[in-house]
Amino acid sequence: MRIFLIVGMALSAAPLSLLAQAPVADSLKTGKEIFEATCVGCHGPDGKGMREASRGFEAPPTFPDFSDCSTTNREPDDDWRSIIHRGGPIRGFSEIMPSFTEALRRDQIELVLQYVRGFCTDPSHPRGDMNFPKALITEKAFPEDEIVMTNSFNTKGLRSIGTTMVYEKRFGVRNQFEVAVPFSFNRQPSKSWLGGVGDMVLGYKRVVTARRKTGSILSVAGEVIFPTGNASRDLGKGVSIFETWAAFGQMLPRGSFLQIQTGAEFPTHNDNANRAAFFRAAIGKTFRQDQGFGRQWSPMLEFLSDREFATGEKTNWDIMPEMQVTLNKRHHIRFSAGVKLPANNRPGRSPEVMFYLLWDTFDGGLREGW
Repeated sequence: MRIFLIVGMALSAAPLSLLAQAPVADSLKTGKEIFEATCVGCHGPDGKGMREASRGFEAPPTFPDFSDCSTTNREPDDDWRSIIHRGGPIRGFSEIMPSFTEALRRDQIELVLQYVRGFCTDPSHPRGDMNFPKALITEKAFPEDEIVMTNSFNTKGLRSIGTTMVYEKRFGVRNQFEVAVPFSFNRQPSKSWLGGVGDMVLGYKRVVTARRKTGSILSVAGEVIFPTGNASRDLGKGVSIFETWAAFGQMLPRGSFLQIQTGAEFPTHNDNANRAAFFRAAIGKTFRQDQGFGRQWSPMLEFLSDREFATGEKTNWDIMPEMQVTLNKRHHIRFSAGVKLPANNRPGRSPEVMFYLLWDTFDGGLREGW
């Protein structure tokens, strides 16, 4: 998101404020022509930025390089579009980035946006438009830099409270490393509570393919679940488990999206855990306030299935309605809540309330962008 600080600050001979208010000539028909007329004086003909002596003003320390794919391709078009239309304050950035709503028509903004996107010439970098809202359970295919704290508790039977801290770190072009540490507190029949650390998870995810034209992305992942929890206190399985899964995301019309995850679990031995398979799918749609530039609301519906491969076990199905909302202007702090409802095999399976707080660390600190 640092790239948006001055994404449209064009300097030629006029001050920024005047330039942003002056309409661009209708004769400019291509993104290249619009960029050269309004942006090149600041960002340079190659998108890497003009020298300070040529700019005529002191730039922020994080001046963008549009050819840097690892930075520019992470963000969706909507974020670029919002900054150009409304200026830096719409995403919690400095007012040095003015609004260009009065200077550029919507079609001209779209043209220059796609032209600037073209400075990244490496197609292997997944585009941020395929970074769909995170569901509560279904994993997404896009590689991210995130810290997520997920909480859950059941509504019937013996009470239990669970918290999982997940740290995700993207590296390279298409890779992600993940660490998950769960904590659980279970109420015993004696009314006392027992709690502690559960089974820790180390994982690796790799994007196999990401196609902007079709709006689809596919990743594969592998995880190792270590028996760090106390199995006698129901804080873990007591056995190491290898898990492998694939995740697929598809962009749908009008801000809708579909995400699918399917995989299997393989314990090192079956004394305390069985082999299992699971299928998860989430379908949703994002609504944007303030003519598409403000807070985002993403209602989703998840369909969840799992089955252990053992005698007498059945396939369990659950549905989970949920809602994700962006909390700040920069949209890198998000909250989501939902209820997991058993659809079959209800005896012994109670509804479960879940919610998370998500921080996209790449886009700024916790106190930034408000």
